Amino acid sequence: MGSYVKAYRAKGLSGLELGESPSRPSFLTKEQEEQVRKLLVDHRPSDVGFPCEMNWTAPLLRDWIQRKFNIKYSEHGTRKLLHLLGFSFTKPTYTLALADSEKQEQFKQDFETVKKLIQREIDRILFQDESMIRDYQALAHTWFPKGQQKIVPTYGKHRGVKLIGTLDYESGEVFCIEEEQYDANVFLAFLKQVVARYPGEKIVMVLDNARIHHAKLIQPFLNEHSGRLQLMFLPPYSPQLNLIEGLWGWLKKSVIHNVFYHTVAEIRTAVQNFISEINKTPMETVDRLCIQI
Repeated sequence: MGSYVKAYRAKGLSGLELGESPSRPSFLTKEQEEQVRKLLVDHRPSDVGFPCEMNWTAPLLRDWIQRKFNIKYSEHGTRKLLHLLGFSFTKPTYTLALADSEKQEQFKQDFETVKKLIQREIDRILFQDESMIRDYQALAHTWFPKGQQKIVPTYGKHRGVKLIGTLDYESGEVFCIEEEQYDANVFLAFLKQVVARYPGEKIVMVLDNARIHHAKLIQPFLNEHSGRLQLMFLPPYSPQLNLIEGLWGWLKKSVIHNVFYHTVAEIRTAVQNFISEINKTPMETVDRLCIQI
């Protein structure tokens, strides 16, 4: 054993707290380190003796190592071990478990075909969706002076507005209106507005499989305007392929985070101002949202 380890043990320390030398990062063997790596990748704490814990923390891993190998680490030493093993403390994202990757890939291929028809057989590709903008989703990270946590006044009510809109894939233009509810009649009225907004143009509208998008009520209108409007449905459980979803996230981050509005009218004004502002520079919207597919 190296002299620096003996020196630190003489002080009653253990694990990675024994020293800061990069030449002696841990007391685990390579085989034990690989067991730790597989543990973190393949198992939750609840799988290995921590019944109420779903996420790994340094203290939990420290306890597991002591149980499994009878080797003691400090919490700080465990964090160093995690970094040395190639782990970082980051926020995960999610995927929808029922999504079909083959159908998603087929949609991407079909969309590539549609894109090639722009300016020849079709004039416009629109991504369509609905979203509820609620102010109780409001608190998020922001900058404020150290030791002076930002306090956001609230009015004890959960207010919001229901939006329905389109994002133009090529031009970046956003068309967005507010509705009281989402049903087949509202969606039919919206389709009529879209067709009227782009007179004489042939439109492909990309949208999800919400029930109102397949309603019998809208079929006569679609048949009547089949030469001008075609619906292109996304694979089930594929919100990441609907580019207007990015618009909703951008909108919420810009006008809802860290603000509680006193009235619905204030939320409505903030939303309208946001849409108006981004429509002044639509190619920035294209760069931000539309280059993903």
